[in-house]
Amino acid sequence: MAGPGVGCQSVRVTTVTLAPYRRVLSRPSLRRTLVLGTLTRIPMFATPVLVTLHVVTTLGHSYAMAGLVGAGVTTAIAVSGPWRGRLLDRHGLRAVVGPSLVVSGLCWGTAPWVGYWALLALVTVAGLFAVPIGSVVRQAVIAGVEEQDRRTAISLDSAAVEVSFMIAPAVAVVAATHWSTAWVLFVVQALAVLAGVGIWLLDPPLRTEAEAEAGPARHGLRFGTWFRGPVLVVLGLVAATAVMLAGSDLAFVSAVREFGSMGLLGLVLVLWGFGSLVGGLLYGALSRDVPARWLLLALALVTAPMVLATSTLQLGALALLAGLLCAPTITATVHEIAGLVPAQVRGEAMGWHNSAMTAGGAVGAPLAGWTVDHYGGGAGFLAVAVVGAAVAVVAFLLTGRRPVTLDR
Repeated sequence: MAGPGVGCQSVRVTTVTLAPYRRVLSRPSLRRTLVLGTLTRIPMFATPVLVTLHVVTTLGHSYAMAGLVGAGVTTAIAVSGPWRGRLLDRHGLRAVVGPSLVVSGLCWGTAPWVGYWALLALVTVAGLFAVPIGSVVRQAVIAGVEEQDRRTAISLDSAAVEVSFMIAPAVAVVAATHWSTAWVLFVVQALAVLAGVGIWLLDPPLRTEAEAEAGPARHGLRFGTWFRGPVLVVLGLVAATAVMLAGSDLAFVSAVREFGSMGLLGLVLVLWGFGSLVGGLLYGALSRDVPARWLLLALALVTAPMVLATSTLQLGALALLAGLLCAPTITATVHEIAGLVPAQVRGEAMGWHNSAMTAGGAVGAPLAGWTVDHYGGGAGFLAVAVVGAAVAVVAFLLTGRRPVTLDR
């Protein structure tokens, strides 16, 4: 009789464990980086709603003109992402963050007190010189842990993003209803500068000691040697994820309005964000990786059913379910990008990741809006889910079905 296991393939079981979180959080420098990253992102998420309220209520212009300001900032940040990341690779954190704080601080410090067109110009310039906080924090958490704990560290950062996203807009709206939008905008940007100064003072390493000793940043690395094939596939997954998130955001507004329950919109969005927070933390505790293409496909499959919701209660429950896949999908794309590119160009790669997210978001909202205008209600959910599923299928065809796993 054959011995145990003879002729059988070993089966690797995926488990959930808190051990990687204990290892990651045991590093004081990493804890400080995550806290400062969260403090910096709170003003970032508060700013769009504050700018809209300032343009519409204080300056007396239309929502379309407020949207133009948002588009200017978004475009500037998307364009500057790879450029700022390349500067991080070449010159380090302090050489990039310092000038960013000066330029963006001066622009935002002036913007609340000027007219519309000067505001548009100032915030666009501020966007070009925005502190690349996403790239900085992600590189710092990647460099600050062992390779086996990278996904967990990135998941913690994603959780921090979700917390900022849930807190910042609500606090901004409350503040703007009690005080002058100009002063609130000024104070929020002052807090952003202070948090940026904290990042500058902390100066966390963006590469491990071994990576730093490998040679000068970007030495001998041409753009075309790494920006190709697998990286482009992951960036496509990133853009599709952003299409789904931005489109769903708008579709929630449309669906809740159709149900006649606009007062419950905030609750639905909180459930969506809470689901993402929980999902991100669970993903970071898994014993092995799940490829981003699988997660994007799953996200599409749980987003599409929201078109069938017939009440705000049903929509909230489905939003909580869909949220469970949001942060894990983004985390997986960051992890895969980090593993596909040399450490010397990681900053630029993260810049491209941010640009792909921004570009996808710019497409997702209009796509969902057009669908809602023509087909009503929650049709926007189905439209963006189709995009996500289609991109995931293309990724499967281009990369094959074999997942890349990393056992702990």
